[in-house]
Amino acid sequence: MRNPRPRRNSVACILAFKGKTPAIGAGAFVAPNASLIGDVEIGDGASVWFGAVLRADEAAIRIGPRTSIQDNAVIHVYAGHDTIIESDVTVGHGAILEACHVGRGALIGMNAVVLDRAEVGEGAVVAAGAVVLEDQVIPANVLAAGVPAKVKKPLAGSSKQWTEIGAGAYVRLTSEYRAAGIGVAEDLIS
Repeated sequence: MRNPRPRRNSVACILAFKGKTPAIGAGAFVAPNASLIGDVEIGDGASVWFGAVLRADEAAIRIGPRTSIQDNAVIHVYAGHDTIIESDVTVGHGAILEACHVGRGALIGMNAVVLDRAEVGEGAVVAAGAVVLEDQVIPANVLAAGVPAKVKKPLAGSSKQWTEIGAGAYVRLTSEYRAAGIGVAEDLIS
């Protein structure tokens, strides 16, 4: 059986909407089947993985440098309310974020949900499957879990390092995929 010839780069879905075109920073990775729609800005070295959808049709989405939006995550906005995800954040597989603010170095677990106008503090961890309710504030450097999300404990020492380890792993993967010619953002927006 022959292996198919690898494709150097498939096309991500990058769509202008209401006069706004997604902007992608230097060294960023956008997977071939990711979707960026409208007023989306992806920071330098950030990554948007397979099946992720970032739809900024009613407000802006800002993704900070070195942040990873993992497979099948959905980032959306609410009329007049932006979604801001600062630098070095990890948004886990299947997470949903809507019109919220996530601080630097935070980790949003797999299949977690962060609802309208919620805030997740710097270095905080929202556990897999947790739901951060509308207008809820998760303080910096804590673990929040449950439905609805509740602060379980402060993060320090080795438990705090997980946010840095996760972010670093995806920065490395971004470089590897780009070196293989997959999801090279500069090719997508020329």
